Amino acid sequence: MSREIISTNHAPQAIGTYSQAVKSGNRVYMSGQIPLVPESMEMVEGGIEAQIRRVFDNLQAVARAAGGDLEDVIKLNVYLTDLSNFPLVNQVMPEYFSEPYPARAAVGVAALPKDAAVEMDGVMEL
Repeated sequence: MSREIISTNHAPQAIGTYSQAVKSGNRVYMSGQIPLVPESMEMVEGGIEAQIRRVFDNLQAVARAAGGDLEDVIKLNVYLTDLSNFPLVNQVMPEYFSEPYPARAAVGVAALPKDAAVEMDGVMEL
């Protein structure tokens, strides 16, 4: 099966040896997004809620570049350096997704790139 690399300037460029997303058949595997502002490649200001929204915005940009939308996400992984912020993810998520929600995991981690408090990746079915 062939692979198509997905790339957009509307999401942060990769800060390592990975692609923003890879499409294989009808599936799109979106790499982890942290709360970087695409234009500046700097962390968004404004605290954890702003970081969560920026990550969803970045994922949305990648999803659209692949020909889909966040509504097409079937699996979402959320990584948090402080799991006490998980309720805030639940509060913000319905602004980007509607029912039925994707399958999801939330994982507490010791640290994330660039000292981000949140990172998310996902799998989309087109």
